[in-house]
Amino acid sequence: MSFQIERGLFLLDFTDYHAILGIPVDADIKDIRKRYLKIARRLHPDSCISESESDKQRASQLLSKLVNPAWEKLSQEKDCTEYGLLLKLKGQQALQKRESLELVSSLAKQLATTNNPDHFYQASLKDLANKQYDYLDQTLELTAQISELNLVYLMRKESSGGLALDEPKKTIYTGSNIPDSTQTSTRSTATAPSPPPKRESFSDQYYRRAEALAEKGNFAQAILELRDALKIEPNNSRCHSLLGVIHLRQNQLPMARVHINKALQIDPQNEMALAVKQKLEQGQSGTGKAASTTGGAKTTPKASPKPNKPNDQSGGGLFGLFGGKKK
Repeated sequence: MSFQIERGLFLLDFTDYHAILGIPVDADIKDIRKRYLKIARRLHPDSCISESESDKQRASQLLSKLVNPAWEKLSQEKDCTEYGLLLKLKGQQALQKRESLELVSSLAKQLATTNNPDHFYQASLKDLANKQYDYLDQTLELTAQISELNLVYLMRKESSGGLALDEPKKTIYTGSNIPDSTQTSTRSTATAPSPPPKRESFSDQYYRRAEALAEKGNFAQAILELRDALKIEPNNSRCHSLLGVIHLRQNQLPMARVHINKALQIDPQNEMALAVKQKLEQGQSGTGKAASTTGGAKTTPKASPKPNKPNDQSGGGLFGLFGGKKK
């Protein structure tokens, strides 16, 4: 089983052991050990709570191939010291080539510009680490997000005074070096400021990001965004309906029905949920008996057209789910 991550510090030909354990890059040995023991209990075959055999196997592989090597590296004082120096060098290297580095996660992008990087980094990393090994199918994605946070945090540390990564250094003008255009503008009459745009709610932001991710086929990250949205607003019909769509695309019909039913329970007029429900019912209609009895004689009905499969890629509707193009 291959565990390949191509985000964050992993892009710099570097194994991000801190990201694997879900700990900050400045964590001390006590915190590292505490975190390792928690993950090991979750993944070890004797204490793994996963029910399916495939999940148990994946947990064992994650423990042996990722978690244990990370602990062995960071638990040795000499290795940990050398690793810390290498981390600093990687931060300097990343800062020099930041124009060519592409950040994927929204948290890493926010960390690049926030005014309080230390607080944002610690809070964001803790939130990701809390669910890093809860859903094993999402572990690599969450580890990649943590590594992106580590990368940006190291770059902020190496930048001049922790300057935001996309901010140019500001020139402080004195009376002798104010540009003519600046002097002119200071003499002009100030115009009334335009009203600030209406801010999105946090759940709307999660939904918007999830929708964009799902359109690109990144269903794993989209599901994480929607789960976070539902933690904030559990009765959000839009989020439940989009989860239904994504699970339908992945042929996870029971989960699709759960979220679609919940969406319609909250908002019976939710158009997306109604469309998915119809799609699910079409799929069920083809599972009836192949023969029926009429007047004591067994007759075989004519074959009905096959319903569209849940992973139908035809155009129209969200992600091409709901039939052909509109006429």
